[in-house]
Amino acid sequence: MTTTAAAPALDELYRERRLPLVRLAVLMVDDLPTAEDLVQDVFTRLYRRHGNALDALADPDAYLVSAVLNAARSALRRRRIARAYRPPRADPAPAAEDEALPGTADREVIRALGRLTSRQRQVIVLRYWSGLSEREIAGTLRITAGTVKSTAHRALTLLRAQLGEK
Repeated sequence: MTTTAAAPALDELYRERRLPLVRLAVLMVDDLPTAEDLVQDVFTRLYRRHGNALDALADPDAYLVSAVLNAARSALRRRRIARAYRPPRADPAPAAEDEALPGTADREVIRALGRLTSRQRQVIVLRYWSGLSEREIAGTLRITAGTVKSTAHRALTLLRAQLGEK
């Protein structure tokens, strides 16, 4: 009476074949953590598909070897694609100190702005720094557009005089 040997259970197969499969995967991908992940993924997929009983597989060992080789090829393909990708080069960012520390001309303008009245400074900054129109400045500061014009004119005259411009 001949008895057909039952297929090993998945946990038994895992204990017997995990290390040889990891070695095989390391030879393929040349990276131990990736190889371990590949083998673990293969066993996970095998469990999801067949459960703990592997009776449906004629040769579970051959299935595992084939699955590990396919997974290694896929990992190598993904790695090659990732290495080939070159993100577009960004323009070099200015040095932090260049933006944090104002230049000599900027410091002179800031000092000159500091000598203006509060309203003059507000009108100049809103007009030339923030780019608001005279009507928007008038609405923001709750003054008339004529007051914005005259305040800006006086402030610019003072700034030109202080900065030595004509």
